[in-house]
Amino acid sequence: MTTDRTTPPRHSTTTTSSSSAAPPPPPPPPPSFPIIKPHRSSSPDSLSLSLRRRPLSFRDFRLIRRVGSGDTGTVFLCSLAPPSPTATPEDNGSRTYYAMKVVDRDEAERKQKTERVETERRVLRMVDHPFLPTLYAEFEVSSRFSCFMMEYCEGGDLHALRHRLPNRRFPLSSSRFYAAEVLLALEYLHMLGIIYRDLKPENVLIHSDGHIMLSDFDLSLFSDAVPAVESPSTSQPGHDPPNQPSSCLPITTPIRIFRSRKIRSLNAAASGRLFVAEPVTARSLSFVGTHEYVSPEVASGKSHGSAVDWWALGIFLYEMVYGHTPFAGESNKQTLRNIIESPLRFPGSPSPPESTLEARARDLISGLLCKDPAMRLGSRRGATDIKKHPFFKGLNFALVRSLKPPEVPRSKQPSPSSSGSYCRGQAAASARFEYF
Repeated sequence: MTTDRTTPPRHSTTTTSSSSAAPPPPPPPPPSFPIIKPHRSSSPDSLSLSLRRRPLSFRDFRLIRRVGSGDTGTVFLCSLAPPSPTATPEDNGSRTYYAMKVVDRDEAERKQKTERVETERRVLRMVDHPFLPTLYAEFEVSSRFSCFMMEYCEGGDLHALRHRLPNRRFPLSSSRFYAAEVLLALEYLHMLGIIYRDLKPENVLIHSDGHIMLSDFDLSLFSDAVPAVESPSTSQPGHDPPNQPSSCLPITTPIRIFRSRKIRSLNAAASGRLFVAEPVTARSLSFVGTHEYVSPEVASGKSHGSAVDWWALGIFLYEMVYGHTPFAGESNKQTLRNIIESPLRFPGSPSPPESTLEARARDLISGLLCKDPAMRLGSRRGATDIKKHPFFKGLNFALVRSLKPPEVPRSKQPSPSSSGSYCRGQAAASARFEYF
């Protein structure tokens, strides 16, 4: 799901406490046939798996190298193994690459992280979105290992990419692009009642086409989101009206297709209505996240809800634009104290921003980094209100997927000679995993 990183990541932490959300139920036996997600059903990696026409197992894949590891598992780059000795790469899909996340259930139980593993499993089964992982298959290897087959992101992550840029910061236009795609991913998760709680550049991966994909959902919180359609007249004060329609259709002069006065009146009544589905009732007392990205309510030990994701989005945008987070201290303790007590400052202040776009970025960041979660931008209607901010003026969110990304990774053939080891031969699966 990710690639080798060249810069040290910032690790997430968690301290479990009470939560208003019920723990996830025990998972059913994992499906061994390929899982078909609609938005990826015609992709080469999905088609290659569907050609197998039988239950998948570990023997269907060839491990190439280890590409990453985390608190709950190790990720390997792999490809489909040849179905027969005479099969060509084009016939068996061996030139299509996947990310295999391997979870050692015994190790997870020893570290008391079994619930986090099941949380991520539940999220991966639920989601179907261009900016979120696609779970192609899952299966068990012996009684110890669980394997999750997902799409491979060869572009690395935004943390590593930022460190390769001049001054380790993104141009404003690039920051806006990545913030918009992350915003859409968070909006989709919140509509499903999922609070992410682990946004940071290390968890924002880059597809081969340059678009993003969020990863690592073991810290997520489940709640309920009640969809509603609201009038724009009740929008949050201090923010401009919508800059663009939510439809993917181009803006044109309205054409009266229907002659019926009743239908025209219904269309007029529906115009400007906003779809809102934010899990505003979710509450948890757990301390979760990366220290530089946790919200004031989490840092102070208070209960928190979906607004923590919008705080993290503000920190994320600040780091993309200025190359560092706003409240980082010399220690984790000092960082948490800064988050609670220190005011938000921008580099060069009180000098004015260098451009109108930077001024809008600062205004958006200030709204997202409001220390009072009840007054934070997005706390009432989530992404619906954030999309209306002038920073995104002229951006049609429904067509973001068709825009050209700022950075498109160079296509390269994955090599076994990397920081991980190459898995050769037909040794037992458990031995391979034990080796790593």
